Amino acid sequence: MNLHGRDLLTTQDWSVEEIEKTLDLSFDFKKNRYNHPLRNCLDRRTFMMFFYNPSVRTRQSFEAAATELGGHAQFLEPKSMRLKTSKSAGETVQDAAEVMSRYSCGIGLRVLETAIEEYGQGHELLEEYAEYASVPIISMAHDKFHPCQGFADVMGMRLHGGKDLKGKKLLQVWGRGALVRSWCSIQESILVNTRLGMDVTLAHPEGYDLDPEVIKWCEENADASGGEFEIVHDLEEGYDGADFVYSRNWMTADFYDNMNKHGVDAAKKIEIERAMKYDDWISTKDWMAKTNNAFFTHCGPVDRNSEVTDEVVDSEKSIVYDVAENRLHVQKAIMALTMGIK
Repeated sequence: MNLHGRDLLTTQDWSVEEIEKTLDLSFDFKKNRYNHPLRNCLDRRTFMMFFYNPSVRTRQSFEAAATELGGHAQFLEPKSMRLKTSKSAGETVQDAAEVMSRYSCGIGLRVLETAIEEYGQGHELLEEYAEYASVPIISMAHDKFHPCQGFADVMGMRLHGGKDLKGKKLLQVWGRGALVRSWCSIQESILVNTRLGMDVTLAHPEGYDLDPEVIKWCEENADASGGEFEIVHDLEEGYDGADFVYSRNWMTADFYDNMNKHGVDAAKKIEIERAMKYDDWISTKDWMAKTNNAFFTHCGPVDRNSEVTDEVVDSEKSIVYDVAENRLHVQKAIMALTMGIK
């Protein structure tokens, strides 16, 4: 099994064996953070990071990961570069990918809904870079998927629930919130965890449906892994018997139309006003009491007292900070396996 040179746009593109190999190395990097045998596998190599959208921890974790592997992560903002867009002349994706491949050992892209006009364009951009680049293309979160976060989520649950989570119930629940969230982290979570055999329950109010293709893949994943996948709109049913609760807000599919018609700020306002009508959709101590003494997880940043109360996110059953730390370890594993010195 050789992952060298492989792109990572979503975990769905990798086999279960490749996912497990990456997770094993992630745990190994955590255990031997500064003295691992692969600590210099990016010696004098540069990982290019294209940030179409800002981040809280993605830049920090990738830069730290590259440094700890003996390399360097270079921060790039496309808005400050002469790149061709639908509204301006400049270097094409083909030319940029060809040239950056000569400079770097890999290229990461972060492109979310406010940097595109319609759902799917971010994924298409990564696919175009992958077509022309001769180095690995890594998603640092785009409109459809967030594979690095998916790996970190799994690692966090295994740290506390054991390596074999088959048959354990993950409640992936929508939470009201003032931060208008992309679908990428949620879709990646339900995809990778149905691949690995967990029983995944997706709970959300009517009208917050995710990508139908992703839902179809989750159903197929569950059939193949022996797990279960269900969608519910009832919180009692969702929390009942859950072993892990992952509460996060996400936007409706209407966001893109509203953004194009009225602008980003107006579209966000519409989403927030709609979300705030669902008072019960917040992870509280009372809801957590209906679970199987569940751990609470979140990919961050946490919208405190909207998606989840302080009491829950700061409790001894919260693994939020462990999951955040895991981004460093899994990204080291991904870079070592896909672009490290052979």
